[in-house]
Amino acid sequence: MSGLYNISSSPHTRSRLSTGRVMMDVVISLLPAACVGVWHFGLNALLVILISIGTAVLTELLFDIVAKRPVTVTDGSAVVTGLLLALCLSPAVPLFIPILGSMFAILFVKCFFGGVGKNFMNPALAGRCFLLISFSSTMTNYQYSDAVSSATPLVDLGAEKTVNLTQMFLGTGTTTGVIGCSILALMIGGLYLLVIDAITWEIPVATLAVFALFVGIFGGHGFNPQYIVAHLLGGGIVMGAFFMATDPVTSPVTTNGQLLYGALIGLLAGIFRIYATAADSVSYAIIIGNLATPLIDEFIVPLPFGFRKNAQVPDSETSSFNIKMAKPALNLFVITLVAGVGLAGVFNMTKDTIEEQKRLAKLASYEEVLPEAETLEYDDKFDAAVEALGGGVYGTDFGKAYINEVIVGKDASGATMGYVVSSSSNDGFDGTITLSVGVLEDGTVTGIAFTELAETAGMGMRCGDPEFKDQFAGRNVERFTLNKAGGSTADDEIDSVSGASISSGAVVNAVNAALAFLQENAG
Repeated sequence: MSGLYNISSSPHTRSRLSTGRVMMDVVISLLPAACVGVWHFGLNALLVILISIGTAVLTELLFDIVAKRPVTVTDGSAVVTGLLLALCLSPAVPLFIPILGSMFAILFVKCFFGGVGKNFMNPALAGRCFLLISFSSTMTNYQYSDAVSSATPLVDLGAEKTVNLTQMFLGTGTTTGVIGCSILALMIGGLYLLVIDAITWEIPVATLAVFALFVGIFGGHGFNPQYIVAHLLGGGIVMGAFFMATDPVTSPVTTNGQLLYGALIGLLAGIFRIYATAADSVSYAIIIGNLATPLIDEFIVPLPFGFRKNAQVPDSETSSFNIKMAKPALNLFVITLVAGVGLAGVFNMTKDTIEEQKRLAKLASYEEVLPEAETLEYDDKFDAAVEALGGGVYGTDFGKAYINEVIVGKDASGATMGYVVSSSSNDGFDGTITLSVGVLEDGTVTGIAFTELAETAGMGMRCGDPEFKDQFAGRNVERFTLNKAGGSTADDEIDSVSGASISSGAVVNAVNAALAFLQENAG
């Protein structure tokens, strides 16, 4: 009886490797980046990570229960999705952001398509793109510290400023960025995955190499090592290359296919980084790469051993079915690619016109708040004072308020008669609020005018109505206070817009920051 053969279905050779083991390896590889992020940004970063993971696990569990499917949360895939998404977020995001992002990633990208192994794109990346599209202002506000702030390294790089490569590599020394911003920690995790054969080298190497080559050719700085390295260290390209693009479910299976796939992602990331204004070029590049994976697997197939090119293939094995499958994939890929490149091209062609319109709108706001001025001029003293702020938050009593520039208004005789201060606040409900404040020489506010106001329609947008903004005109106070109850009679009180106290408070903070800056620099 021991010599009898057994009949069973494939696979006939089984491995002890399981989905749970693979996911555990990914979690281990991400722990260095998570630990550095928590150590650098504090407990708020840990809270974002825990909420993101908890929401992902709970969403998958509830779906399995409601849909009466086997519970799969024990395989760890939801934990990986939640952790990856959290590392792509700023530690300062409102807590509803990781909740919505994890729910979307698990429910709409994973569960609705059949669960683990059946998703058509990386769930964590899809969740991040969903958040970028839905809450762009919140997602692109990487500031964490209220007291000290700076632009992100890539913003400084685009403004021709010097960036600290060491800080970018270590992920320390800056108050801006995402939780998983330590390139050193990410590379340690990526090398760990390479050593244990959890991923192969083709995708990350092809992605990073083509991206660096594109930046060197089209970045406008030639093959400047510091410029190219700065782009490699910023914008999430390392995390995307090692942890997102290498997702085995959404990446090609062949070696040549993986090289082509990685090259495509690197090329698209370079195009979006240099020519577009997308908040996250890498995420969109990988998503397009995911959509191209079926097409790559369709046409890049390894030849079986002993296969002869001239061998006759039976009609039953022709590619009619494959062609039917390839056409939708090809169409989807082409549409996505053309749309992405087209949007980047349209912006590139219209950006000068857009900037000119912004300049004219800003000039119009200056003239609106200081109409009696014969001329509006820049002043070296104020320019130097604004430059000394380094783009950071002004003061400690005005929330996340910034001073953008100061214009001096002069009368017909050339004497100074007032000032215009452009200030911003990131405390708005839906993003940044930018306004111009007119102030006469004796400290009387002549009025305010908005150059950027994108609050909730019917609520925060009412801050632009005369009933609210005209309250500031004609008052001479050191500082305004917000009266949420309404019916104020004091000169220093501003009645809040009903139902929009957050937006109203942001406006008051921006105005107070402008007044304080003038008191400090103009007496």
